[in-house]
Amino acid sequence: MLNNVTWFKQSAFFFNAETKRKIYIDPWDVPNTYPIADLIFITHAHFDHFDIGTIKQLSSDHTLIICPKDVAEELDANFKVISVKPGDRINPENIVKVEVVPAYNIDKPFHPKENNWVGYIFEINGRRYYHAGDTDRIPEMSDIRCDIAMLPIGGIYTMNIEEAVTAASDIGPQIAVPMHYGFEVGKHDDGEKFKKLSKIPVELLQPIRPFEK
Repeated sequence: MLNNVTWFKQSAFFFNAETKRKIYIDPWDVPNTYPIADLIFITHAHFDHFDIGTIKQLSSDHTLIICPKDVAEELDANFKVISVKPGDRINPENIVKVEVVPAYNIDKPFHPKENNWVGYIFEINGRRYYHAGDTDRIPEMSDIRCDIAMLPIGGIYTMNIEEAVTAASDIGPQIAVPMHYGFEVGKHDDGEKFKKLSKIPVELLQPIRPFEK
């Protein structure tokens, strides 16, 4: 189910869709051997999710960037950009159907709800992939329907392991995939701890970049 998904580090992923279109989410520190993007999705403006150097590396004249309004305002006119907010439904370039969903903190200051930062639900190869972005466990998760839920577990800025376990149960995917640990926050073995506690089946991806913590 995850054969078409590559995890680089943190929340940075590459999807190789059945159409052979190249889709990146929050690309950061991507090796230069990876192909030019058709679509780049950014969840929010923090450096480990919105890295202009990596975006330039992966972009050509045809690359389309989908991102929140404040990120779009940081990109110059040379980029093709679509600005999105929670609640939007889009099908950019007729490549992939996407639902834009909220991502925010409830009791932390790092990702205010009013910023309209986002997560995404993608329909790829007949499956629904939820990339949560940087978020706490929020009430809107109970309405999300997906096959694969990619959830931050590192704590401090997002859910911790225990909160992410509960969020996975709220959502009820076929598979939960932990992310946002072992680099800026969290430890390299947090994924194993999440898997042990989760009532939802968990698949651990090995990052392309080595864990830093």
